[in-house]
Amino acid sequence: MKRILACLATVAFAAFASAAAAQSQDSDPIGDLISATSQPAADAAGRLNLRATLYHAGRRMNSRDSLGCRVSPMRTLAVDPSVIARHSIVYIKETAGMILPDGSVHDGYWYASDIGGAIKGDRIDLFTGDGAQSMRPLEALNLKLLTVSKVGEFSGCPPVDGGDSHVAALP
Repeated sequence: MKRILACLATVAFAAFASAAAAQSQDSDPIGDLISATSQPAADAAGRLNLRATLYHAGRRMNSRDSLGCRVSPMRTLAVDPSVIARHSIVYIKETAGMILPDGSVHDGYWYASDIGGAIKGDRIDLFTGDGAQSMRPLEALNLKLLTVSKVGEFSGCPPVDGGDSHVAALP
């Protein structure tokens, strides 16, 4: 029994040490520890840990998402529909409170209205806006695991400016 407890303590300490080493100033150490030790992407509360990449409107990018709707900077989310269904409203913990280019504060809500050929499995793409400079507010999140929770659904097209449309909460 002592050996089992010693092994468990060693594993917990190693996970804590690796999470602490990777910790940034504004991270959540307890959340990071839990994320570092959980193997499956989804936890019991329905949260997903998904690797984020950023995309912006460039010369070859369509200004419409896969639903045919206009993409919305800092709101449109490209997903693998087998992981997150299109028409989902999701909350991304790490984007809540982020200062946006216009000086407003992001509320953490994103709209899963796009898909991409490279978005397979536990990945998401965050649309940042027009041009590479639009990615600056989210640079720290690029290629990081983010905490994503489905909080509702929308019908038709998501609001272009985000708005207060995250009202169709899940039952």
